[in-house]
Amino acid sequence: MEADFKIRTARQSDAVALKDLFQNTVLVINRRDYSQAEVEDWASCGDNLSEIEEMINTHYFIVAVNQQSEIVGFSSITPKGYLHSMFVHQDFQGKGIATMLLEEIERYAIITGIMRITSEVSLTARPFFEKRGYIVEEEQKRKANQLSLTNFWMAKKLTD
Repeated sequence: MEADFKIRTARQSDAVALKDLFQNTVLVINRRDYSQAEVEDWASCGDNLSEIEEMINTHYFIVAVNQQSEIVGFSSITPKGYLHSMFVHQDFQGKGIATMLLEEIERYAIITGIMRITSEVSLTARPFFEKRGYIVEEEQKRKANQLSLTNFWMAKKLTD
């Protein structure tokens, strides 16, 4: 499995692919747990390419690529330990990509002195994060673009 996918840092030239992967994943995968109106509103949050480009500059932003160098997943964390994003392409779900991404994010957090990772986690992703030691601290309604969606403020204390 490991040989099938590699992790690398995101580049500015990845922005369009990241936007497309984010929007497609939300519209297809998150549709299991959210209404059509909710996923459409959430997906529209990715419309602004300059926001993605800014995150590539200011977050530790990594991508998983397949053997054809296509981006199949991505994740980012802020210097303060906020896990901003974790998305895997619909055709590559269940292949260990999110686990690889999260392990790299946690490794980075530990070596940079981040002691606790926090994230706002969707209904869809909650079981994945719970299996990896993240605890729900609060269920909340968060505004995506126009609509408020249910998600969970989750956290994990890191030890080295």
